[in-house]
Amino acid sequence: MIENRKVRVRFAPSPTGPLHIGGVRTALYNYLFAKRNNGTFILRIEDTDQNRFVPGAQEYIIEALKWAGINYDEGPDIGGPFSPYLQSERKELYKQFADKLIAEGKAYYAFDTPEELDSLRDRLKAAGATSQQYDSSTRGLMKNSLTLSDEEVKNRLNAGEQFVIRIKIPENEEIVVNDLIRGRVEVQSSLLDDKVLFKSDGMPTYHLANIVDDHLMEISHVIRGEEWLPSAPLHVLLYRFFDWEAPQFAHLPLLLKPDGNGKLSKRDGDRLGFPVFPLQWKDPKTGEISSGYRESGYFPDSFINMIALLGWNPGTEQEILSLDELVSLFSMERVGKSGSKFDPEKAKWFNHKYLVEKPDAELAVLFKKVLEKKGIFAEEDFVLKVVNLVKERANFVEDFWAQSSFFFEAPAEYDQQVVKKRWKEGVPEMMGEIKNLLQGIPVFSAEVIKADIVKFTEEKNISLGVVMNALRLVLVGGGFGPDLALIAEMLGKEEVIRRIDAGIKNIA
Repeated sequence: MIENRKVRVRFAPSPTGPLHIGGVRTALYNYLFAKRNNGTFILRIEDTDQNRFVPGAQEYIIEALKWAGINYDEGPDIGGPFSPYLQSERKELYKQFADKLIAEGKAYYAFDTPEELDSLRDRLKAAGATSQQYDSSTRGLMKNSLTLSDEEVKNRLNAGEQFVIRIKIPENEEIVVNDLIRGRVEVQSSLLDDKVLFKSDGMPTYHLANIVDDHLMEISHVIRGEEWLPSAPLHVLLYRFFDWEAPQFAHLPLLLKPDGNGKLSKRDGDRLGFPVFPLQWKDPKTGEISSGYRESGYFPDSFINMIALLGWNPGTEQEILSLDELVSLFSMERVGKSGSKFDPEKAKWFNHKYLVEKPDAELAVLFKKVLEKKGIFAEEDFVLKVVNLVKERANFVEDFWAQSSFFFEAPAEYDQQVVKKRWKEGVPEMMGEIKNLLQGIPVFSAEVIKADIVKFTEEKNISLGVVMNALRLVLVGGGFGPDLALIAEMLGKEEVIRRIDAGIKNIA
């Protein structure tokens, strides 16, 4: 029984463009399942469809998985006992399996031209047929090795005439798919078409190559997206035709748009302003650039945590889970059947949670790079203090600048709403008095600054809030920021005095 086989799973994307986060989630669930069961996780690139091949897509897939920390045990760039892991490098394998099916009467040659296939569909449509497919009810009308004599078939093959090889779907038979997520799925064979297994360009289709490679690579479980569920009966049938033990199947639910209406797409991200790809992608044909989670400032561990919970739950209220914790808790039983709505705000929430738990030193290194891009070269200790003060208010390292720019640059302008609310009659004169007060402080520390300002307001019988709000405006340029006394201490006495003078002069 397959339960006794060693767990071997694969993620098998096609290099037809950038990897969608739904694909990353599929890879992650395969990885978690393999590691939870002491198994092997494989990356296989299914590049048999040369017409849809996109340059750079294979490299993108590999880089995206490595950035996310989804490390495979076997793959095209690292090899393994079942190499090669590129289907285009395995194409000599597939024809023999297609020929075997033909020899056993389970597949057949089809010589129909595109025009003849279009004609079939048109005739069926005109006759009011609910389906216009090449299947057990229509194959007898077409030009194939089931309707032509053996001699004519041989002559056509010898003459080099183009052909495809189609599976011969049995008539009126119930095909059963046992799915780990959806349970027993039954399909009548009369609903299936005679899919092409081998194309006229000498390449197998996904259906044949996928089954052959899964068998030869000893795949025990096929964990893939729900969009492959309609193909599962065909794949089960192929395993039966080859007399091979089928793997266990699990078809994952879709990732849905934020409103829940339909599958999450790149257009949704463009429209609502969030990435749907793990890394930035530049279309080699159009030059169009699509945003990525990495470039948008997401940490790989927060990204992985976020997508893990889109369709699976640990059975507890815990939401922040490391990769090791995900491995220890993961099971297919807790993967849902229904689609999961993607919430861009929740994605930011995850990144915030991971950001505040990062060591300040690590964040400071990242923030220094942001500052250096702006031409600002600050002392590491100073940046470290800034990070500690503002990280609770940020979702991304890039957000630190908006929360702390005043530490590195004096305000060039002032928030007019705050000016209108806080810069009342008499405030400039009061700021002049505060300036004199601060100039006289011998030890310019937050504790002393705060104590002296409190004492000043008590003696003058004025509101502490009025003073502090006005002082914040001249130091920061608005009504935001961490503890004001700490800001003043970090800026230093000379800079604070300069900013008070500039505020008195420039705020109208």
